[in-house]
Amino acid sequence: MAAQPLSELLEEKFVECRDMDGSLGERLQAFADAVREMGEVFQVSVDELVARLREHKVGEHAPKAGDPMPNFVLPDERGHLVSLGEMLKSGPVAVVFHRGHWCPYCRINTKALAEIQDQVVALGGQIAAIMPDRQHYTSELRESSRAKFPILTDFDNGYAMSLNLAFWVGAEMQQMMCEAGWDVAPSQGSDTWLLPIPATFVVGTDGVVTSRFVDPDYRKRMAIEDLLSALARSR
Repeated sequence: MAAQPLSELLEEKFVECRDMDGSLGERLQAFADAVREMGEVFQVSVDELVARLREHKVGEHAPKAGDPMPNFVLPDERGHLVSLGEMLKSGPVAVVFHRGHWCPYCRINTKALAEIQDQVVALGGQIAAIMPDRQHYTSELRESSRAKFPILTDFDNGYAMSLNLAFWVGAEMQQMMCEAGWDVAPSQGSDTWLLPIPATFVVGTDGVVTSRFVDPDYRKRMAIEDLLSALARSR
């Protein structure tokens, strides 16, 4: 009997970890552990990529707490333009960068954010997710995650690049991602193979960053309790 394709195995593990009873960090770690069990080669390459990004300080110069957050005007999944400045008139905003709809870690993160939407609203806050995928794919992610917040398209990673968050994945990682079924070219409409570092910036109504999480290791994300706490402080 033919071996099950890697892409199918990864999808099965993703669903299992996404729906498990645990914190966001526990779900992300469970999926990372499952991937590692499938073979060390991919994870070794990921570890090397993370080390390279840290060596070159990618993301280090993104806005920090106390810095103004540059405005964006980006289309949502329906093609409507969304402005950070306009959102801030209604309350603080958690700006969350994702690599794409294809990324299991980003999908786990999006589902976890969707689960706390009522708590975010109760704090007077909002969420704006940003990724380089075209609107068909942002709409797909929003629907599958049952998210009520906008998922915005950052064409060619322009906004991410302005924040020092975009990087080229490299030929070796590109090949491995394609073998795993994660070819980003169709969803981005570009073959540049640029990706954003997953990051979260909590921005107060004055447009100033109150808290941030930036880590070149895409397997890690801002803890949900930290995001809620930051939004509460930003009102």
